[in-house]
Amino acid sequence: MSTLGNFVWSIADQLRGVYKPHQYGDVILPMTILRRLDCVLEPTRDQVRQIAEAESREELRDVKIKRATGLGFYSTSPWDFTRLVGDPDGLSANLTDYIAGFSKNIDVFERFRFDNQIATLSEKNRLLIVVQKFAEVDLHPSSVSNAEMGDLFEELIRKFAEASNETAGEHFTPRDAIRLMVDLLFAGDDQALVEKGVVRTVYDPTAGTGGMLSVAEEHLVGTPEHPGLNPDARLRLYGQEINDQSYAICKSDMIAKGQDASNIQLGDTLAEDKFAGTTFDYCLSNPPYGVDWKASEKAVKDEVARAGERSRFPGGLPSIGDGQMLFLQHLATKMRPVHDGGGRAGIVLNGSPLFTGAAESGPSQIRRWLLENDLADAIVALPTNMFYNTGIATYVWILDNAKPAERIGKVQLIDGTEFYSKIRKNLGNKSREITAADREQIVKLYAAYDETEHSKIFPTDAFGYWTITVERPLLDEHGEVVRDRKGNPKPDPKLRDTENVPFTYAGNDLGDDGRDATIKAYVEAEVLPHIPDAWVDEKKTKVGYEIPFTRHFYKYLPPRPLDEIDADLNQLVAEILDLLREVEK
Repeated sequence: MSTLGNFVWSIADQLRGVYKPHQYGDVILPMTILRRLDCVLEPTRDQVRQIAEAESREELRDVKIKRATGLGFYSTSPWDFTRLVGDPDGLSANLTDYIAGFSKNIDVFERFRFDNQIATLSEKNRLLIVVQKFAEVDLHPSSVSNAEMGDLFEELIRKFAEASNETAGEHFTPRDAIRLMVDLLFAGDDQALVEKGVVRTVYDPTAGTGGMLSVAEEHLVGTPEHPGLNPDARLRLYGQEINDQSYAICKSDMIAKGQDASNIQLGDTLAEDKFAGTTFDYCLSNPPYGVDWKASEKAVKDEVARAGERSRFPGGLPSIGDGQMLFLQHLATKMRPVHDGGGRAGIVLNGSPLFTGAAESGPSQIRRWLLENDLADAIVALPTNMFYNTGIATYVWILDNAKPAERIGKVQLIDGTEFYSKIRKNLGNKSREITAADREQIVKLYAAYDETEHSKIFPTDAFGYWTITVERPLLDEHGEVVRDRKGNPKPDPKLRDTENVPFTYAGNDLGDDGRDATIKAYVEAEVLPHIPDAWVDEKKTKVGYEIPFTRHFYKYLPPRPLDEIDADLNQLVAEILDLLREVEK
């Protein structure tokens, strides 16, 4: 794949001077899509032209062509790459005609404003050589699989992003991370998925170039070279993407696979759910981290005000500076309802959704909603330096609204940070990958569902706590306690403090229902022995939820012996003295 990517990338050399490096993608990406579609259409091109000539009614023509070819798109133009390069003088007009001849569901080229690129290339005498170069590339599915095409698009996007110092991670997730997510997502349903004639739906609200959808299909249906769980299964892929170019790539890829073109939509998922009212068997997403949702704020708040708990954001709203937890809730509400068989979801997030926000803040309330509704199945910590644009810690959340009996009321935490292999050459910030063997170990930890060094299982109550307000009496200038009209001591605001009391303190297994007795036990054991005159203002007690992932897998490393440290210091001092002597000579 790197060889093919390098060849396609080399075509960009023809654009130097006419385009700046950050503009190369405006030409190379749509041309790659066009060549792929051209190769897919090649075996049925004559048949399509015959049907098109015989049937002028568009709706009937669409049906007849789809029935005859099995493809969800076509082109009635007489042109293809071979004929295009055979008529250099009319190339610009012919290429425009070729693109205009595609069926209406191919709207991808207008997203690249490709007409403008054709005009520019023609004016600068670059069009013919670019088309000739692409005509040499064999992108037929028998030569380049759908998965390999996805890899090619991602490699090109990464290189264009590097050339322009842009963020490649906004466009796609590394395939190794996606494969782990898909394996975990399907792990709970492997038996059902091998049934004959099974039909499943997969949805990605941040589809990017379609990588997650492609890997899901690869896992279940497989490829000619690598059969999946069930080659006879039918997988319907759905996605929404806000970026025009990523949408264009994703849609063209899905169409080439025979998927319904209308299942890939363009738009801001947070502001407008293009699949409102539709739920899915599986949901996948890698939303942007730490990105504000100001552009979607009005639409989101209007939806919450209008639909409340029936909205896509029933748990609450996070801070305006980070929209990750909006996507987390969106996926939770897009899972197929339990009465229809239930659904599962996987989403990659950074660490902040685990713990950010105090009790009853937006993030805490979202965690509370997820945990009290028993939607969180597992959270897996990925190795650092896994993504192209960031080296930060990331986590895969697996959601399930129809858990098997042994998982009900529990959350599994898996430390996958040690399961990786180093890659030979860094790709941006990516210096590590999860190999098939690494992936297998993590999935085994999930499936085994045991307490181990890398796997911990907790009841959902273990993540809940109460924030209590501890008051101490105000004293007057004579050292006497100041009291109100009822004789109760007035609190001193300067001495006010708060404490977090875990739901599970003193063995409480009633969750919030055990509030009074548990808080009382905590205060008697942890507060009053130190400040006997303190009391709790019960009106100010708040409920919070956090998932202190790192704490549960913390490994104590004893400090180095002092004599060893002294020896190192002495050696350093000696080296410094030697250097000083050299300077003095």
